[in-house]
Amino acid sequence: MLTVENVNLHYGAAQALRGVSINAEMGKITCVLGRNGVGKSSLLRAITGQHAVSAGTITFNGTKLNGMAPFNRARTGVGYVPQGREIFPLLTVKENLETGYAPLERKDRFIPDDIFSLFPVLDSMLSRRGGDLSGGQQQQLAIGRAMVTRPKILVLDEPTEGIQPSIIKDIGRAIRYLRDTTGMAILLVEQYLDFCRELADHVYIMDRGEIVHQGAAETLDTPEARRHLTV
Repeated sequence: MLTVENVNLHYGAAQALRGVSINAEMGKITCVLGRNGVGKSSLLRAITGQHAVSAGTITFNGTKLNGMAPFNRARTGVGYVPQGREIFPLLTVKENLETGYAPLERKDRFIPDDIFSLFPVLDSMLSRRGGDLSGGQQQQLAIGRAMVTRPKILVLDEPTEGIQPSIIKDIGRAIRYLRDTTGMAILLVEQYLDFCRELADHVYIMDRGEIVHQGAAETLDTPEARRHLTV
């Protein structure tokens, strides 16, 4: 289980996270929602080691992640799909997937077949450059690259952003399949309310760097939750 406890994060004098505490259980999909600029991506940067926290602790399956480099967090089982996908446009699909080898031992440096079962389009485009793929295909590639690392928790930052509805459904099916078949924890940051409602086992809502609501996905329809999500 991922446990974030009383975490603060600053960018210079600006405080982005204020006493944030969340849990992401194994075999569950946990969704963090909120408007733009409320600290959702900052929370993921703290978890993945992209930015040091000012206070609080982050642990995964009993291992304290504070102070650990992103490379070593990946070795503990933290897989990350960043906002905007961040694939390498001049590398082929195969080469992009192989960039996930970095934290792996030599014996594990191969592309698992289940990636192509989840996203068949990648198998048919292995020699295509990443920059030639559509936005939805690039998102599938980014998820596939994270899966190459054999994560125990998959952290996704707004995977539906700028994606056509048919691909959103494919991504939703893949996330649900990973939860149901691997037992991994999935932590999903999103603004697309319906996507979270369909997938999430537990939800958190952020506002101004704080957790202001948590509960089952059904609670997203309560007036309290809606108040923090409407623009």
